[in-house]
Amino acid sequence: MSAASSSAGPQPAPVKDIDATMAAFDSLPLFMKSLPADDSEDTTLAALQSLIHEGTPDEVAQNFKEQGNEYFKGKRHREALGFYTQGIDAKPTDAALREALLCNRAACNLELKNYGSVLRDCSAALTLNAQSAKALYRSATALMALDRVEEALDCCDRCLTFDSGNNGVLQLRERATKVKSEKDRREKEKAERLRKEQEAKQAMSIAFRERNLIVLPKADGSSNPYEPHFDPDDPTNSTLVFPVFFLYPQHATSDVISEFVEEVPFAAHLEQMFPPQVPAPEWDKQGEYVDGQLVVYAMTFRKRLLKVGKKMTLRDVCRASQTKEGEKRDGLELKDGCLTFVVLPKGEVEKKWVEDYKKTREA
Repeated sequence: MSAASSSAGPQPAPVKDIDATMAAFDSLPLFMKSLPADDSEDTTLAALQSLIHEGTPDEVAQNFKEQGNEYFKGKRHREALGFYTQGIDAKPTDAALREALLCNRAACNLELKNYGSVLRDCSAALTLNAQSAKALYRSATALMALDRVEEALDCCDRCLTFDSGNNGVLQLRERATKVKSEKDRREKEKAERLRKEQEAKQAMSIAFRERNLIVLPKADGSSNPYEPHFDPDDPTNSTLVFPVFFLYPQHATSDVISEFVEEVPFAAHLEQMFPPQVPAPEWDKQGEYVDGQLVVYAMTFRKRLLKVGKKMTLRDVCRASQTKEGEKRDGLELKDGCLTFVVLPKGEVEKKWVEDYKKTREA
Protein backbone atom coordinates (compact mmCIF):
# COMPACT_ATOMS: atom_id res chain seq x y z
CA MET A 1 0.00 0.00 0.00
CA SER A 2 1.39 3.41 -0.89
CA ALA A 3 2.12 6.09 1.67
CA ALA A 4 -0.61 8.24 0.18
CA SER A 5 -3.27 5.56 0.63
CA SER A 6 -2.34 5.04 4.29
CA SER A 7 -3.75 8.47 5.18
CA ALA A 8 -7.14 7.83 3.66
CA GLY A 9 -10.23 8.96 5.57
CA PRO A 10 -11.44 12.34 7.01
CA GLN A 11 -8.62 14.77 7.74
CA PRO A 12 -8.84 17.86 10.06
CA ALA A 13 -9.23 21.07 8.17
CA PRO A 14 -6.38 23.57 8.45
CA VAL A 15 -6.95 26.29 11.05
CA LYS A 16 -6.78 28.91 8.31
CA ASP A 17 -9.72 27.25 6.49
CA ILE A 18 -11.80 27.14 9.71
CA ASP A 19 -11.24 30.87 10.33
CA ALA A 20 -12.19 31.65 6.74
CA THR A 21 -15.37 29.57 7.03
CA MET A 22 -16.41 31.30 10.28
CA ALA A 23 -15.76 34.68 8.71
CA ALA A 24 -17.97 33.70 5.80
CA PHE A 25 -20.79 32.84 8.22
CA ASP A 26 -20.57 36.37 9.66
CA SER A 27 -21.57 37.74 6.26
CA LEU A 28 -24.81 35.72 6.19
CA PRO A 29 -27.77 37.60 7.71
CA LEU A 30 -28.92 34.56 9.66
CA PHE A 31 -25.59 34.22 11.47
CA MET A 32 -24.60 37.89 11.87
CA LYS A 33 -23.53 38.96 15.34
CA SER A 34 -24.49 42.58 14.65
CA LEU A 35 -26.10 44.58 11.89
CA PRO A 36 -23.87 46.50 9.47
CA ALA A 37 -24.00 50.24 8.86
CA ASP A 38 -27.09 51.72 7.22
CA ASP A 39 -25.17 52.46 4.01
CA SER A 40 -24.55 48.71 3.29
CA GLU A 41 -25.29 47.76 -0.37
CA ASP A 42 -26.45 44.23 0.52
CA THR A 43 -30.10 44.11 -0.60
CA THR A 44 -30.95 41.19 1.69
CA LEU A 45 -29.63 43.08 4.65
CA ALA A 46 -31.44 46.19 3.59
CA ALA A 47 -34.65 44.21 3.53
CA LEU A 48 -33.99 42.80 6.97
CA GLN A 49 -33.21 46.23 8.35
CA SER A 50 -36.39 47.65 6.91
CA LEU A 51 -38.37 44.84 8.53
CA ILE A 52 -36.88 45.73 11.92
CA HIS A 53 -38.14 49.28 11.61
CA GLU A 54 -41.52 48.42 10.06
CA GLY A 55 -44.68 48.85 12.08
CA THR A 56 -45.88 51.22 14.78
CA PRO A 57 -43.42 52.63 17.36
CA ASP A 58 -44.72 50.07 19.86
CA GLU A 59 -44.20 47.18 17.41
CA VAL A 60 -40.69 48.35 16.54
CA ALA A 61 -39.83 48.79 20.21
CA GLN A 62 -41.26 45.35 21.05
CA ASN A 63 -39.13 43.79 18.29
CA PHE A 64 -35.97 45.40 19.68
CA LYS A 65 -36.93 44.35 23.19
CA GLU A 66 -37.25 40.70 22.13
CA GLN A 67 -33.91 40.79 20.36
CA GLY A 68 -32.32 42.39 23.42
CA ASN A 69 -33.80 39.64 25.60
CA GLU A 70 -32.18 36.95 23.44
CA TYR A 71 -28.79 38.62 23.68
CA PHE A 72 -29.19 39.13 27.44
CA LYS A 73 -29.94 35.42 27.92
CA GLY A 74 -26.69 34.71 26.09
CA LYS A 75 -24.88 37.06 28.51
CA ARG A 76 -24.01 39.42 25.66
CA HIS A 77 -24.95 42.41 27.73
CA ARG A 78 -23.39 45.14 25.62
CA GLU A 79 -25.23 44.00 22.48
CA ALA A 80 -28.47 43.59 24.45
CA LEU A 81 -28.07 47.13 25.78
CA GLY A 82 -27.84 48.39 22.19
CA PHE A 83 -31.13 46.73 21.24
CA TYR A 84 -32.93 48.05 24.33
CA THR A 85 -31.64 51.54 23.51
CA GLN A 86 -33.01 51.27 19.97
CA GLY A 87 -36.33 50.18 21.44
CA ILE A 88 -36.39 53.24 23.72
CA ASP A 89 -35.39 55.48 20.80
CA ALA A 90 -38.39 54.16 18.84
CA LYS A 91 -40.50 56.17 21.34
CA PRO A 92 -43.17 53.58 22.14
CA THR A 93 -46.48 54.95 23.41
CA ASP A 94 -47.13 51.95 25.67
CA ALA A 95 -45.90 53.05 29.12
CA ALA A 96 -45.46 49.43 30.29
CA LEU A 97 -43.29 48.64 27.25
CA ARG A 98 -41.17 51.74 27.76
CA GLU A 99 -40.81 50.86 31.48
CA ALA A 100 -39.70 47.32 30.57
CA LEU A 101 -37.10 48.62 28.08
CA LEU A 102 -35.69 51.01 30.69
CA CYS A 103 -35.56 48.30 33.35
CA ASN A 104 -33.94 45.86 30.94
CA ARG A 105 -31.32 48.38 29.90
CA ALA A 106 -30.68 49.00 33.59
CA ALA A 107 -30.10 45.26 34.02
CA CYS A 108 -27.46 45.37 31.26
CA ASN A 109 -25.75 48.34 32.85
CA LEU A 110 -25.74 46.54 36.20
CA GLU A 111 -23.80 43.71 34.59
CA LEU A 112 -21.46 46.24 32.96
CA LYS A 113 -21.08 48.11 36.29
CA ASN A 114 -22.35 51.38 34.82
CA TYR A 115 -24.16 52.25 38.04
CA GLY A 116 -24.91 55.87 37.19
CA SER A 117 -26.71 54.75 34.02
CA VAL A 118 -28.65 52.17 36.06
CA LEU A 119 -29.94 54.87 38.39
CA ARG A 120 -30.93 57.17 35.51
CA ASP A 121 -32.93 54.46 33.71
CA CYS A 122 -34.60 53.25 36.90
CA SER A 123 -35.55 56.81 37.80
CA ALA A 124 -37.14 57.23 34.36
CA ALA A 125 -38.98 53.92 34.80
CA LEU A 126 -40.33 55.02 38.18
CA THR A 127 -41.75 58.19 36.65
CA LEU A 128 -43.81 55.88 34.43
CA ASN A 129 -44.71 53.47 37.23
CA ALA A 130 -43.99 54.38 40.84
CA GLN A 131 -44.56 50.72 41.78
CA SER A 132 -42.00 49.25 39.43
CA ALA A 133 -40.42 46.50 41.56
CA LYS A 134 -37.65 45.87 39.03
CA ALA A 135 -36.69 49.54 38.91
CA LEU A 136 -36.56 49.78 42.70
CA TYR A 137 -34.63 46.51 43.03
CA ARG A 138 -32.04 47.49 40.41
CA SER A 139 -31.74 50.97 41.88
CA ALA A 140 -31.06 49.44 45.29
CA THR A 141 -28.46 47.06 43.81
CA ALA A 142 -26.63 49.92 42.08
CA LEU A 143 -26.77 52.05 45.23
CA MET A 144 -25.25 49.21 47.25
CA ALA A 145 -22.40 49.00 44.74
CA LEU A 146 -21.86 52.75 45.20
CA ASP A 147 -21.87 52.34 49.02
CA ARG A 148 -25.01 54.48 49.30
CA VAL A 149 -26.55 52.04 51.76
CA GLU A 150 -29.22 54.30 53.30
CA GLU A 151 -30.63 55.09 49.84
CA ALA A 152 -30.57 51.38 48.93
CA LEU A 153 -32.58 50.58 52.07
CA ASP A 154 -35.09 53.30 51.15
CA CYS A 155 -35.61 51.71 47.71
CA CYS A 156 -36.12 48.29 49.31
CA ASP A 157 -38.63 49.66 51.81
CA ARG A 158 -40.60 51.47 49.09
CA CYS A 159 -40.80 48.26 47.08
CA LEU A 160 -41.90 46.15 50.05
CA THR A 161 -44.83 48.48 50.77
CA PHE A 162 -46.59 47.11 47.67
CA ASP A 163 -44.68 43.84 47.09
CA SER A 164 -44.02 42.50 50.57
CA GLY A 165 -43.16 38.98 49.41
CA ASN A 166 -40.47 39.93 46.89
CA ASN A 167 -37.67 37.54 47.90
CA GLY A 168 -34.99 39.32 45.88
CA VAL A 169 -35.75 42.63 47.58
CA LEU A 170 -36.02 41.00 51.01
CA GLN A 171 -32.59 39.38 50.60
CA LEU A 172 -31.08 42.62 49.34
CA ARG A 173 -32.58 44.52 52.26
CA GLU A 174 -31.14 42.00 54.72
CA ARG A 175 -27.70 42.44 53.17
CA ALA A 176 -28.02 46.23 53.16
CA THR A 177 -29.05 46.19 56.83
CA LYS A 178 -25.94 44.21 57.76
CA VAL A 179 -23.72 46.54 55.74
CA LYS A 180 -25.34 49.57 57.37
CA SER A 181 -24.85 48.12 60.85
CA GLU A 182 -21.17 47.51 60.15
CA LYS A 183 -20.80 50.96 58.61
CA ASP A 184 -22.50 52.57 61.63
CA ARG A 185 -20.21 50.63 63.97
CA ARG A 186 -17.08 51.80 62.14
CA GLU A 187 -18.29 55.40 62.08
CA LYS A 188 -19.09 55.26 65.80
CA GLU A 189 -15.63 53.89 66.56
CA LYS A 190 -14.06 56.57 64.38
CA ALA A 191 -16.05 59.32 66.12
CA GLU A 192 -15.01 57.96 69.52
CA ARG A 193 -11.38 57.78 68.46
CA LEU A 194 -11.47 61.35 67.15
CA ARG A 195 -13.12 62.51 70.37
CA LYS A 196 -10.40 60.91 72.46
CA GLU A 197 -7.68 62.30 70.21
CA GLN A 198 -9.20 65.78 70.54
CA GLU A 199 -9.42 65.46 74.32
CA ALA A 200 -5.81 64.25 74.50
CA LYS A 201 -4.68 67.10 72.26
CA GLN A 202 -6.50 69.63 74.43
CA ALA A 203 -5.05 68.12 77.63
CA MET A 204 -1.56 68.25 76.12
CA SER A 205 -2.04 71.86 75.08
CA ILE A 206 -3.06 72.79 78.65
CA ALA A 207 -0.06 70.89 80.04
CA PHE A 208 2.31 72.74 77.70
CA ARG A 209 0.95 76.10 78.80
CA GLU A 210 1.25 75.16 82.47
CA ARG A 211 4.95 74.40 81.82
CA ASN A 212 5.56 77.66 79.93
CA LEU A 213 6.45 75.79 76.75
CA ILE A 214 6.45 77.63 73.43
CA VAL A 215 5.41 75.18 70.71
CA LEU A 216 7.28 75.65 67.42
CA PRO A 217 6.40 73.24 64.62
CA LYS A 218 9.02 72.65 61.94
CA ALA A 219 8.79 75.07 59.05
CA ASP A 220 8.93 72.24 56.49
CA GLY A 221 5.97 70.50 58.16
CA SER A 222 7.92 67.33 59.01
CA SER A 223 7.25 65.52 62.26
CA ASN A 224 9.47 63.89 64.85
CA PRO A 225 9.07 60.12 65.34
CA TYR A 226 9.10 60.84 69.09
CA GLU A 227 6.49 63.05 70.70
CA PRO A 228 5.55 64.26 74.18
CA HIS A 229 3.03 62.13 76.03
CA PHE A 230 1.67 61.56 79.50
CA ASP A 231 3.53 59.00 81.59
CA PRO A 232 1.49 55.77 81.47
CA ASP A 233 2.92 54.79 84.87
CA ASP A 234 1.41 57.89 86.51
CA PRO A 235 -2.18 57.11 87.62
CA THR A 236 -2.91 60.83 87.98
CA ASN A 237 -2.07 61.38 84.31
CA SER A 238 -0.21 64.57 85.20
CA THR A 239 3.44 63.71 84.44
CA LEU A 240 4.79 64.39 80.96
CA VAL A 241 7.48 62.49 79.08
CA PHE A 242 9.47 64.40 76.45
CA PRO A 243 11.96 63.56 73.75
CA VAL A 244 15.08 65.63 74.62
CA PHE A 245 18.12 66.56 72.55
CA PHE A 246 21.51 66.97 74.27
CA LEU A 247 23.68 69.15 72.03
CA TYR A 248 27.48 69.11 72.23
CA PRO A 249 28.37 72.25 70.22
CA GLN A 250 32.08 71.78 70.81
CA HIS A 251 31.92 68.67 68.64
CA ALA A 252 28.89 69.52 66.46
CA THR A 253 27.09 66.36 67.51
CA SER A 254 24.14 65.37 69.69
CA ASP A 255 22.25 62.62 71.51
CA VAL A 256 18.51 62.09 71.79
CA ILE A 257 16.77 60.84 74.91
CA SER A 258 13.46 59.60 73.54
CA GLU A 259 11.79 59.18 76.96
CA PHE A 260 12.80 61.92 79.43
CA VAL A 261 10.33 61.86 82.33
CA GLU A 262 9.95 65.42 83.57
CA GLU A 263 10.32 64.50 87.25
CA VAL A 264 13.70 62.79 86.73
CA PRO A 265 16.77 64.98 87.46
CA PHE A 266 19.27 65.73 84.71
CA ALA A 267 21.99 64.16 86.84
CA ALA A 268 20.39 60.72 86.40
CA HIS A 269 20.79 60.92 82.64
CA LEU A 270 24.32 62.33 82.77
CA GLU A 271 25.40 59.55 85.14
CA GLN A 272 24.09 56.96 82.72
CA MET A 273 25.47 58.58 79.58
CA PHE A 274 28.93 59.65 80.83
CA PRO A 275 29.88 57.40 83.75
CA PRO A 276 33.48 57.69 85.11
CA GLN A 277 36.02 54.99 84.30
CA VAL A 278 34.23 54.08 81.09
CA PRO A 279 35.67 54.71 77.59
CA ALA A 280 34.62 58.15 76.31
CA PRO A 281 32.43 58.49 73.22
CA GLU A 282 34.33 58.28 69.96
CA TRP A 283 33.87 62.00 69.28
CA ASP A 284 35.29 62.98 72.74
CA LYS A 285 38.97 62.64 71.90
CA GLN A 286 40.08 64.57 75.02
CA GLY A 287 37.89 62.59 77.41
CA GLU A 288 36.24 65.75 78.74
CA TYR A 289 32.68 64.48 78.90
CA VAL A 290 32.57 62.73 82.27
CA ASP A 291 29.80 62.90 84.84
CA GLY A 292 30.64 65.45 87.53
CA GLN A 293 32.62 67.59 85.12
CA LEU A 294 29.69 68.70 82.96
CA VAL A 295 27.22 71.57 82.95
CA VAL A 296 23.85 71.85 81.24
CA TYR A 297 22.25 75.00 79.76
CA ALA A 298 18.73 75.70 78.55
CA MET A 299 17.82 78.46 76.07
CA THR A 300 14.41 80.12 76.23
CA PHE A 301 12.27 81.45 73.41
CA ARG A 302 13.47 85.00 74.21
CA LYS A 303 17.12 83.85 74.22
CA ARG A 304 17.61 83.83 77.96
CA LEU A 305 20.25 81.37 79.12
CA LEU A 306 19.40 79.16 82.10
CA LYS A 307 22.03 77.12 83.90
CA VAL A 308 20.59 73.77 84.93
CA GLY A 309 21.52 72.61 88.42
CA LYS A 310 22.58 69.01 88.84
CA LYS A 311 19.54 68.08 90.94
CA MET A 312 17.05 70.01 88.81
CA THR A 313 14.36 68.09 86.96
CA LEU A 314 12.91 68.98 83.61
CA ARG A 315 9.83 70.31 85.38
CA ASP A 316 12.10 72.55 87.53
CA VAL A 317 13.68 74.04 84.39
CA CYS A 318 10.22 74.70 82.95
CA ARG A 319 9.30 76.63 86.10
CA ALA A 320 12.58 78.58 85.98
CA SER A 321 11.87 79.64 82.40
CA GLN A 322 8.72 81.54 83.41
CA THR A 323 8.94 85.32 83.11
CA LYS A 324 7.90 87.77 85.75
CA GLU A 325 4.39 89.21 85.75
CA GLY A 326 4.04 92.02 83.24
CA GLU A 327 6.84 90.76 80.98
CA LYS A 328 6.33 89.17 77.60
CA ARG A 329 5.63 85.48 77.67
CA ASP A 330 8.71 83.27 77.64
CA GLY A 331 9.59 79.65 78.18
CA LEU A 332 11.46 76.71 76.74
CA GLU A 333 11.03 76.08 73.02
CA LEU A 334 9.35 72.83 72.07
CA LYS A 335 10.62 72.42 68.51
CA ASP A 336 8.97 69.68 66.52
CA GLY A 337 7.95 68.05 69.81
CA CYS A 338 11.48 68.08 71.29
CA LEU A 339 13.22 70.06 74.01
CA THR A 340 16.88 70.95 73.52
CA PHE A 341 19.70 71.47 76.02
CA VAL A 342 23.42 72.16 75.64
CA VAL A 343 25.93 70.00 77.53
CA LEU A 344 29.47 71.32 78.00
CA PRO A 345 32.60 70.51 80.02
CA LYS A 346 33.09 72.91 82.91
CA GLY A 347 35.83 75.49 82.56
CA GLU A 348 37.15 77.25 79.49
CA VAL A 349 34.92 75.43 77.00
CA GLU A 350 31.85 76.46 78.96
CA LYS A 351 33.04 80.04 79.39
CA LYS A 352 33.78 80.49 75.68
CA TRP A 353 30.44 79.03 74.57
CA VAL A 354 28.47 81.28 76.97
CA GLU A 355 30.33 84.37 75.71
CA ASP A 356 29.72 83.43 72.08
CA TYR A 357 26.03 82.78 72.76
CA LYS A 358 25.59 86.19 74.41
CA LYS A 359 27.36 87.94 71.53
CA THR A 360 25.12 86.19 69.04
CA ARG A 361 22.05 87.09 71.08
CA GLU A 362 22.99 90.76 71.29
CA ALA A 363 23.75 90.89 67.59
